[in-house]
Amino acid sequence: MNPMEEDLWLSRNYYGGLLPAAAERELHCAARAYLDDARAEFHLQKALAIAPDEILVHLGLYKFYFYKGRLAEAFEVASRCLRMTAEELGLASDWRRVSPGDARFDNFEDARARFYLFVLKAYGYLQLRLGQYDDGRSVLTKITELDPGDRIQVKPLLDVFDRPDDYADDDDE
Repeated sequence: MNPMEEDLWLSRNYYGGLLPAAAERELHCAARAYLDDARAEFHLQKALAIAPDEILVHLGLYKFYFYKGRLAEAFEVASRCLRMTAEELGLASDWRRVSPGDARFDNFEDARARFYLFVLKAYGYLQLRLGQYDDGRSVLTKITELDPGDRIQVKPLLDVFDRPDDYADDDDE
C-alpha cells in the first residue's frame, strides 16, 4: 500500500462518526500493527487517552487482549465495559441485581441491551477461563434469566461447563 492509500485507510470512518477521528485513527493503527504487540497496545492506549469514555475504544482493547491470550487484562477491560454499559442503560452496577424488566433484554433489536448481555457473557466466560468457575457459572446462569430465549447462546457454554470431564484419569485402566 502506498503512503496515500495507507493514510486513506487509517483515516477511514469505520465507526460511522461515533468516535473522535483521532481515536478512530489510533484504533486503525493498532489493527495495522496487530502482530507487533507493543506497538498495537501503544496505539490502543493512545485511543483510550483520547476517548476514555467511548465503549468502542474499550472494546478494541478488550479484543486485543482476548485474542492475544492476555485473559486477565481482557477481564479487567470487560469489567469496565460492563460498568459503562450498565450505567448507560441505568442498570444496577452489580450484575446480580439486574432483573429481566430493567432493560429490553427480550428485544434483540435493542442494541444496547443486547450489548450488555454480550459483555456479561464475555465477563462470565473469562472468569471460567481464569479458573473462577463458581463466579463464571453464576454470571452465565444470570444471563439465562435475562435472556430466557438464549439468543446470545450462553446455554452451550453452560453445557460444556456442566459436562463431566472427558479427560479425567480413570483409575480402572
